[in-house]
Amino acid sequence: MKLTFWEIGEAVKATNDYRKWDDFAIEGIEFDARLIKENHLFIPLMGNTDGHSYIQQAVDNGAIATLWSHEEAPAIPYLQVTDTLQAMQDLAHYYRAKMNPSVIAITGSNGKTTTKDMTAAVAATKYNTYKTQGNYNNEIGMPYTILHMPDNTEVLVLEMGMDHAHQIEVLSEIAIPDVAAITLIGESHIEHLGSRAGIAKAKMEITAGLKQDGTLIVPADEPLLRPLMAAIPQTIRTFGLGDDAMVRAEVVKTDKTATTFTTNLFPGEIIIPVLGDYNVKNALIALMVGTLLDIPFEQMKEGIENFHLTKQRTEWVESSRGLEILSDVYNANPTAMKLVLDNFAKLDIDREKIAVLGDMLELGEQSLDMHASIAEHLNPETIQTVYLYGTQMKSLYEALAEKYEASHLHYYPIDEKQALMEDLKENTDEHSMLILKASNGTGLAEVVEYIK
Repeated sequence: MKLTFWEIGEAVKATNDYRKWDDFAIEGIEFDARLIKENHLFIPLMGNTDGHSYIQQAVDNGAIATLWSHEEAPAIPYLQVTDTLQAMQDLAHYYRAKMNPSVIAITGSNGKTTTKDMTAAVAATKYNTYKTQGNYNNEIGMPYTILHMPDNTEVLVLEMGMDHAHQIEVLSEIAIPDVAAITLIGESHIEHLGSRAGIAKAKMEITAGLKQDGTLIVPADEPLLRPLMAAIPQTIRTFGLGDDAMVRAEVVKTDKTATTFTTNLFPGEIIIPVLGDYNVKNALIALMVGTLLDIPFEQMKEGIENFHLTKQRTEWVESSRGLEILSDVYNANPTAMKLVLDNFAKLDIDREKIAVLGDMLELGEQSLDMHASIAEHLNPETIQTVYLYGTQMKSLYEALAEKYEASHLHYYPIDEKQALMEDLKENTDEHSMLILKASNGTGLAEVVEYIK
């Protein structure tokens, strides 16, 4: 990290006389006192606990300075601010400008983590690239990512998440993207945003900080974005699988661990190591970013064909009993669940296909209808057995009752997870292929581990 104490004081507009201390180099920042190392700046955040109460632990671990919003002064050099989180965001904004990498910002109701991973893999074939680690994509995690990029970073790929309006606007204004991309508009957090139109408007906030000469990348098949795009002065490029997209792809072949496609961007076939037409769309975003970064096609092809997916995002897991398990239990909304079920159903595999589906959270008043709508994407001929878990999934169970025989349709209330796990263990073997999909809060990750 290339920052000094006085420099940080100016960036966060500290109100105390911090220049009474000699200036010195800051070698890192942390808001978790347990992670502090020598010559780090400690940022005490206000959450379930008050981060200020951990100052001694931070000092013991090597903190050389701290941000501070309490009246009683700490025993080390400090920068007095009104709000330590706001100060951290201001510092991240300053550091982004100082280091001046090309910033790629990615949001969407589904696929943003995969797209981030793909984009970073493409960029890394030519540039020193850093990306959002794990799910650090919110008002704390994204500034943290910026402040942790290596000194030699040339391309910074940032994932931006939200559950309320105006959150992505804040993130975009911190990051000042050169390129902004929206993967798709689904129903995630519709409880807070009212409708898919409200979600589209919230996602379009990613343009709030987009540079005037920047580029916005959007799906061609999302009509809710079109009226919002009319007010965008920056360059807009569309992607998709249809002829109406500026950058198009055609799926040639799909199997359990790979999808082959062609695109009008380049000649020849590209093979990505993940399942699904929706992942081809994510790949188009990464390739479009690569063209904007002037990366040769062969390098981009190598990067995207060998990218590594963040854990718990549609990953294949094999159990000790020979089961094949497609785990996608980190998040879920109706659009995403339908997409992954459609692609799972297409797999030409001589095994019993089993869907294990848990509640999709934060869908508001429309939740029961949205859960029931999944029935259109489940068919006994392509997915032979269905296990449903959670309060909201009762509506899907009822919608499937006439489609599936009772022996192939199972429902478990929220307090019967153990029964679900035991039944899955008893009723599956090396001839079974499972998909598990649910919101993270449902806890299906525990089910994956149990049957694995």
